[in-house]
Amino acid sequence: MDWIGFGYALFVSAGGVIGYAKAGSVTSLVAGLLFGLSAAVGAYLASQNPRNVWLSLGTAGSLAVVMGLRFLSSWKVMPAGLMTLASLLMLTKIIVGMLRSRPHKP
Repeated sequence: MDWIGFGYALFVSAGGVIGYAKAGSVTSLVAGLLFGLSAAVGAYLASQNPRNVWLSLGTAGSLAVVMGLRFLSSWKVMPAGLMTLASLLMLTKIIVGMLRSRPHKP
């Protein structure tokens, strides 16, 4: 089971709900829930087949870029900086896993 992936999905979804609760941002709610769902499906797929990480990779990569650009323009740690950091950590986990699962050539 990809517990880290499911935790990341929950974190992303919670971020959208908190953005809606604090600022009334429907965009945050919808984006958080859609990206959270995408991350959860990606974690499920990776749990079924550890080499099937493409949805997780795309979700974390997209969030890292979008939230990273928001962070660079605002320098606000919450929520952009925190989400960028979480997405970069998730990307690192996925890429390291991909490199470890490659077959070694003699």
